[in-house]
Amino acid sequence: MIRSIGAKILAQFVAYQQKRWIARSEEVQFEWLEKLVLEARHTDFGKDHHFKDVHTYGDFKTAVPIRDYEDLRPYIDKILEGKEDVLWKGKPKYFAKTSGTTSGAKYIPLTKESIPNHINSARDALLSYVYQTGKSQFLDKQLMFLSGSPTLEQTAGIHTGRLSGIVNHHVPSYLRSNQRPSYETNCIEDWEHKLQKVIDETLEADMSLISGIPPWVQMYFDRLHERTGGKRIKDIFPNFSLLVYGGVNFEPYRAKMYESIGKKIDSIETYPASEGFFAYQNDQEDAALLLLLNSGIFFEFVPVEEYFNPNPTRHSIASVELYKNYAVILNSNAGLWGYSIGDTVQFVSKRPYKILFTGRIKHFISAFGEHVIGQEVERAMQYASERHPETKITEFSVAPFINAGEGESYHEWLIAFEHKPQNMESFIEDLDLKMRELNSYYDDLIRGSILAKLKITALQPDAFQQYMKSQGKLGGQNKVPRLSNDRKIADAIVEWRL
Repeated sequence: MIRSIGAKILAQFVAYQQKRWIARSEEVQFEWLEKLVLEARHTDFGKDHHFKDVHTYGDFKTAVPIRDYEDLRPYIDKILEGKEDVLWKGKPKYFAKTSGTTSGAKYIPLTKESIPNHINSARDALLSYVYQTGKSQFLDKQLMFLSGSPTLEQTAGIHTGRLSGIVNHHVPSYLRSNQRPSYETNCIEDWEHKLQKVIDETLEADMSLISGIPPWVQMYFDRLHERTGGKRIKDIFPNFSLLVYGGVNFEPYRAKMYESIGKKIDSIETYPASEGFFAYQNDQEDAALLLLLNSGIFFEFVPVEEYFNPNPTRHSIASVELYKNYAVILNSNAGLWGYSIGDTVQFVSKRPYKILFTGRIKHFISAFGEHVIGQEVERAMQYASERHPETKITEFSVAPFINAGEGESYHEWLIAFEHKPQNMESFIEDLDLKMRELNSYYDDLIRGSILAKLKITALQPDAFQQYMKSQGKLGGQNKVPRLSNDRKIADAIVEWRL
């Protein structure tokens, strides 16, 4: 009772603050740029990039190039050697450790100044929901956060671990008593063992909120279903009323997840990453995410088609266009400068600035110049699934199949089915037609007989879970790439063909 009443009061204050900065979004962003440059001018990075001479956004773009982790790594290495004042004043408070592709482990700094971005943004996502809906009673019941282990190690004297584990150490004390799973269970590294313990701790709990990455939440639901002899989640947790998710597009999981739950409930989409908490859904009637412009980050956006150019155009929010794909570039009080996070977004509103996540820069198919992106395959799958409502899909990924013969190459859709469509040929036809509608380059290649119509390889329902387990990436914040421009995943996962 005390939590729910207090949340309503705090929600009003957060909503008031939010309205104030939304009303002056462009000014707020440029104020942050000025603050960030001023704070970091005496760091190694600030000196190397002449921050003392940066007075305008134009100056900043000239001084600071776009970079990825590999480009920033020499500065990270200095911090790992024990040096201070490298990317930001002093030393980072934490390193969020993530698995890189070409660079091995990646160490993303979190500073004293940047931690509120992660903690307060997660809090405000819930409080925005409370403010809009008036619902706060869920806070008086049990709250489940499926996350990585909070166990931290030391790297050059800096606490290091997964972001979700770091954030776990900053959960407000008033939520500790009704947070699930327990700290001890959260520390279990093996996902399947951890999941069984989570179920042990929550099966009899009065759960009202569940939060996590959709495929792992679904796995939790599936195991609850098995443990209870087929009960739906609404019957196990009668007061479960709010699902909080992020990390991947929810649409491919929506139908199966709501079937598992057995009723429609409210949900909040969030957009967190190791590099920052960028956006959240602040309106139950609008799926778009409010971009957090007053939280220690100055955002830049590069048109996707220019991303690999030597000098791509860089936009602040003041010059972005609606419904255009942009790569996201960060400058933050964590000490990230001109940093490409590898994500792509579209703006769907400017008053306020709202975005949709559309994919990953490196997750695409362009084996023949088609440049298919994640948003397109997910929209096509949603369309085909709606046309064939008996179909239940647990996960999917798409890869090119290249053959020397004309018209013998195609896109292979690797789909884990719980229930296959009654008419697979019709399903393929709908999927292919929607792809051709969404991507004109793909359509041209089909018309020109360069590509054949897509093919589907049906997989076992748990194929992607088994694949992730074989890679040592089961659970936590790990995600299967929706698209690959090679066949590394495709050739491995056919082991679990139906």
